[in-house]
Amino acid sequence: MVGLKPSELPPTTAVKFLGAGTAACFADLLTFPLDTAKVRLQIQGESQPAQVARSVQYRGVLGTILTMVRTEGPRSPYNGLVAGLQRQMSFASIRIGLYDSVKQFYTPKGSEHSSITTRILAGCTTGAMAVTCAQPTDVVKVRFQASMHIGPGGDRKYSGTMDAYRTIAREEGVKGLWKGTWPNIMRNAIVNCAEMVTYDVIKEKLLDYHLLTDNFPCHFVSAFGAGFCATVVASPVDVVKTRYMNSPPGRYRSPLDCMLKMVAQEGPTSFYKGFTPSFLRLGAWNVIMFVTYEQLKRALMKVQMLRESPF
Repeated sequence: MVGLKPSELPPTTAVKFLGAGTAACFADLLTFPLDTAKVRLQIQGESQPAQVARSVQYRGVLGTILTMVRTEGPRSPYNGLVAGLQRQMSFASIRIGLYDSVKQFYTPKGSEHSSITTRILAGCTTGAMAVTCAQPTDVVKVRFQASMHIGPGGDRKYSGTMDAYRTIAREEGVKGLWKGTWPNIMRNAIVNCAEMVTYDVIKEKLLDYHLLTDNFPCHFVSAFGAGFCATVVASPVDVVKTRYMNSPPGRYRSPLDCMLKMVAQEGPTSFYKGFTPSFLRLGAWNVIMFVTYEQLKRALMKVQMLRESPF
């Protein structure tokens, strides 16, 4: 057996909420350069300043990261990390931490198991709730990841994370912090369903058929399958979301306009730009997050039981 033993009592909602946010932050710390590389590959081909377009071309995941380090410095793959961690603490806590509670709410009384429809509905609900709360952090994260600072004297639009929130609100209005909310809700409803439902179903079947026990190997296999499914179904919406959220005012009238211009100017394959880093990032992120989340739930429940124990 690998890891902590399951607790005798099921984890509380508070434990799941805190555990999900913490596990997601840990996963983000380890995979953030892959996410930044994905964003750069997704926006490549957009209208950019001529000097930047001529001097910087990204090829592949490793090539993108190495190019960023060479042209912008070793810290550039972690541009937007603070906003990313803020996002995960609010975003993952809701969409992952509240998933089981919402799933139980939608499950008819007397049913022993939740149907696929119920799980999908729970995934869509928590995904939409999470985006509504965490959208400003996502906008700031994408802006930082997409911004290029060529050379030691490169201009920086934002001096820091809090300055980015203030600047966007001042220049684009408060609604600018919620730019791209609808494509992000679509994207995260899809991603959350793919991740949570796939993980839930794979783990359940592995345990029901006694193929694996409820420990690290089971969590690893379930998380890897969840990451692959999420990447395949969510990539097109993810690219449109990134382009739209990163665009200056007036470039696109709506997410639909952004999608149509991408097809007209770059062809349908543009929807899968950055697919490899998306899969590497989502696959690695899901494995790290779910494995950490399962262990954190058990550890936090042990701490809670020890605190409540009279001895």
